[in-house]
Amino acid sequence: MSAHTGTGSRGSAAVLRRLTARYRRQAPGEPRAVGYLYVLPALAVFGVFLLWPLGQTAWLSLLHWDGLTRASWAGLDNYRDLLTDPALRAPFAHAAVLLLFYAVLPVAIGLLLTAALTRFRIRGMTFFRTVLFLPQVLAMVVVGVAWRAVLAPEGLLNDTLSAVGLGGLTRSWLGDDTWALPAVGTVGTWVETGLCLVLFLAGAQRIPRELYEAARIDGAGPVREFFTVTLPGLRAEVAVALTLTLVAALRNFDLIYITTSGGPGNATSVPAYEVYRRAFESGEVGSASAMGITLTAVIFALTMVVTRLVEGRRR
Repeated sequence: MSAHTGTGSRGSAAVLRRLTARYRRQAPGEPRAVGYLYVLPALAVFGVFLLWPLGQTAWLSLLHWDGLTRASWAGLDNYRDLLTDPALRAPFAHAAVLLLFYAVLPVAIGLLLTAALTRFRIRGMTFFRTVLFLPQVLAMVVVGVAWRAVLAPEGLLNDTLSAVGLGGLTRSWLGDDTWALPAVGTVGTWVETGLCLVLFLAGAQRIPRELYEAARIDGAGPVREFFTVTLPGLRAEVAVALTLTLVAALRNFDLIYITTSGGPGNATSVPAYEVYRRAFESGEVGSASAMGITLTAVIFALTMVVTRLVEGRRR
């Protein structure tokens, strides 16, 4: 009887030790399952207002539907049209051009200004940053209305060019097939540069000053100092800036709608505006849904590429 009791006690002790060891391996605090309860309301909102509409859009992209009459099955025809129809490919080509103005140029200008501001002390830095960041706090509708007036045939830009003797350069910037897209892109550069600069200046404050001093002692000039100290120290901020500006470029709708409405012709049509036009003006809901799903996939792929590149470099 006592031997049996001793064996049972040793077994209970072993089970208790295993449970204790398992508990110690887990993170302290509440059990992990409780954490999911905390995020469940946010997940529910995310699912109802994002995942469910996204799934509905994916379903509509497989149909021929004008929004009113009975829909018919299309399969992958709408996606096939995106690859074969030049009118559907053009908005994505225009979006690729806007990536240069919305992402590449603002990041490059922001890095250049950050390099200069970290090497030279400038008075009034707070005012300087506030002015450059101001476009970010303005509604894009306000920005579009203001720049439409500036770029009008009798607007401020043409008046200024005429006043300085460059009247031969005046044109209808938003009505010219060649210059309409670069003009809209320039507005995007103006809007996004302040965001990039503020992000980079905030990141530059984390870079130890000793690194700059060591680089200068070694005889590094401004260019070498930028590539060996400033740029590596701002890798995370560059990733954030690229992600935000890439998304802003690809989902651009309100600026196009206010300034050009996709014109002249379709010279400034972009995917987001084309989705609106096809769904609510042309009655091509299936085609618009396919374009919206494709745009979502492109945005997701680009942001993943940027994230992977940064994480790979960190490792």
